[in-house]
Amino acid sequence: MEAQLHAKPHAQGEWSTGFCDCFSDCRNCCITLCCPCITFGQVAEIVDRGSKSCCAAGALYMLIDLITSCGRMYACFYSGKMRAQYNIKGDGCTDCLKHFCCNLCALTQQYRELKHRGFDMSLGWAGNAEKQQNQGGVAMGAPAFQGGMTR
Repeated sequence: MEAQLHAKPHAQGEWSTGFCDCFSDCRNCCITLCCPCITFGQVAEIVDRGSKSCCAAGALYMLIDLITSCGRMYACFYSGKMRAQYNIKGDGCTDCLKHFCCNLCALTQQYRELKHRGFDMSLGWAGNAEKQQNQGGVAMGAPAFQGGMTR
C-alpha cells in the first residue's frame, strides 16, 4: 500500500510541503536515507520529462557522488529546474543551502512535490503520461506546434 500524503493547502508559488516534512511519507524517507540515488532518479525522470530514465539519472547521481562527492550539486541543479517548471519561488542559493544542509530533506521535498502534483512516482514519466491519456487527460509532453515557420 502506497503512503498517503496529507498535503496542506499552499500558496501559489510555494512548495506543497515543508523542507523538514520528511516523515509525512515514511516510505520515501527510508528509501532516500538508504539510497538517495533512487529518489533522485525518480525526481529527475519526471523533471526531465522522460528524456533520462530513473536508472540512468540515479546511476549518474551515484557516480558523481562517489567520485567527486558533488551529488548534492547535481541534485541542486534539479531543484532549480523543478522550481522553474512549477513556478515555485526561490533561487539557486537557497537550493544549494538546502542540499548542503540536508540533501535527504531536499530530495524528499522534491519527491513529495511531484506526488502532490499528481505524479505516481513508481510509474515514471512514460507511465504517468500513459495513465493520464487513458483517463482522457491531455498528454503531459510538450505542447503541439501548429503550422510551420513563417516570414
